[in-house]
Amino acid sequence: MHTQDNQAGTPQGVAAQIVTMPMSHRQGFTAASFADRTPTNQGFTTEDIIWALGIWSAIICLSPVIVFYMLMVA
Repeated sequence: MHTQDNQAGTPQGVAAQIVTMPMSHRQGFTAASFADRTPTNQGFTTEDIIWALGIWSAIICLSPVIVFYMLMVA
């Protein structure tokens, strides 16, 4: 049997290895990772905290610029 005929993509007689990653090791802030939380797995993850710190740091850094612009325009 040729590899092209095999749906798994491995030669016949060779065990196919499937690499899966647990849900807790997915990276990125996605709706799926937010929806996968169970009642026993509530709380903020490290990704949530880093994301919130990034948003707040951008807001705090840009607030003087916005205030200065508003004073100059008004």
